[in-house]
Amino acid sequence: MLERLQRLLGLQTIPGVFFTSAGIAALFVALAIPFNEIVAESFGLLTGWVAHSLGWFYILAVSGLLIFLLGLAMSRYGNIRLGADDSLPDYSNLTWFTMLFAAGIGTILMFWGVAEPVSHFANPPFEGVEPGSEEAASDAMSLALYHFGLHTWTIFAMPGLAISYFAYRHNLPMRISSLFYPILGKRTFGPWGWAVDVIAVLGTLFGVATSLGLGTLQLNSGLNYLFDAPSTGLVQVIIIVVITGIAATSVALGLDKGVRRLSQLNILLALGLLMFVLTLGPSVFIAEGMVQSVGGYLDALPRLAFWTETFKETDWQRQWTLFYWAWTIAWAPYVGIFIARISRGRTIREFVAGVLFAPTVFTLVWFGIFGLSAIQLEMSGQVELAEQVQQDPSVAVFAFLDAFPMAELASVLSVVIITIFFTTSSDSASLVIDMLTRWDDQPSQVRQRIFWAVAQGGIAATLLLAGGLDALQNVITSLGLPFCILLIFMAVALFRALRADYRGYSVNELVQGRAFAEVEVVPETKQESEYVSKTFDRDRS
Repeated sequence: MLERLQRLLGLQTIPGVFFTSAGIAALFVALAIPFNEIVAESFGLLTGWVAHSLGWFYILAVSGLLIFLLGLAMSRYGNIRLGADDSLPDYSNLTWFTMLFAAGIGTILMFWGVAEPVSHFANPPFEGVEPGSEEAASDAMSLALYHFGLHTWTIFAMPGLAISYFAYRHNLPMRISSLFYPILGKRTFGPWGWAVDVIAVLGTLFGVATSLGLGTLQLNSGLNYLFDAPSTGLVQVIIIVVITGIAATSVALGLDKGVRRLSQLNILLALGLLMFVLTLGPSVFIAEGMVQSVGGYLDALPRLAFWTETFKETDWQRQWTLFYWAWTIAWAPYVGIFIARISRGRTIREFVAGVLFAPTVFTLVWFGIFGLSAIQLEMSGQVELAEQVQQDPSVAVFAFLDAFPMAELASVLSVVIITIFFTTSSDSASLVIDMLTRWDDQPSQVRQRIFWAVAQGGIAATLLLAGGLDALQNVITSLGLPFCILLIFMAVALFRALRADYRGYSVNELVQGRAFAEVEVVPETKQESEYVSKTFDRDRS
């Protein structure tokens, strides 16, 4: 029946993945609009249970994956190339980095660059730390870097590395289900594999929708500051509609013409805003604070990486760390596949070093300039940032820039940067979801990519109308759990494949039992046979 519907609509998809994902997303929107209070309350209860019962699992999983990736990079497997042994990277290091940043956490840094350090400075989570003190300022920077540094990029790097390896080294389809080929064998190409891809699609939809929701709140605050636009649900829906239209246009142009050019433009604008704040702000204080923040972050990292708030049960970790981890995990499939698309030809060591450390350095610079400047303004009493952040974190960056000369110009530039980050996140995700829901040998259709861009906007608008920031946090904390479990199995599958590769076995020999496994692969369709046959012949040669 699904195949008949697909032919009727003229689509090129894997029907079981496309229609299941689209159906669940449509059902959520259909139920959330008339029953938004019930939906918000239900996810609030579910989030409370997840945080109380499984918060430790999020903390342990992400820190464990960071150790795993660093161990791979430093091991004998670090020299294995993501592609043929003589392949070269498709993009220069600079282009690669700008695309990593714009499709990764650009929107998040714009939203939380001021809000998070100021919030922790005014309300320290650790017992005995006085609000507004020097210790509170140091802890605030360490926590911000913990939330947006190595751990965040670990969550992106894990699927990115695994997808790159299986796609470029073994010619498997660039889908999340391919990563479980060493475990599932032929079942990868059936309902089991489709179920994995559906989880990945839904995680991407809701993860990116959360980012779009935060971006919309911040854009609304910026427009309110600049043009007195009202901060209402209607205005936020209009913003989502406009940005979704821009994203749909960009996604129709494809990766090179759309996403790459927007990414390069936005990194230049973001650097311009950074230089503006650095030049007109407390430059010496920023420089000293950045150096000290590096030491503070590295010193606090082992403790924070395994801190579960055991002896002081509050709601802090659910609102901050668990929300960030679940949010990042939810949209890790999209960022992972996007990173894989631009990472062919690099060694595992290059990949891990680039994806983990380059964005972390930029995060340090971003929080060093914005966060430290904001803390200095708060300490000097020039601006009441903390009070405004507590009331509405989306206004933080605009309230912060209001203390600088040419504040309106800087705020306009911020609105443009947020809009482009908004757009690149949406169109990158649309390209990736389209890849997840079709066979590799099927042509990508513009209508399918546009459909997923519209779906992200629809979910973001629904979540905002269902409760704003609280609804965004609750939904994503709950939905991130299934993919967190998949990340663990992903690491196991990658390690087994790397061991076989190092010993001279192909991934098919691994699955067929000639390396370490006992599962026999018998492809059941023509497309599956072509994938497996092509992989086996290439690896054997």
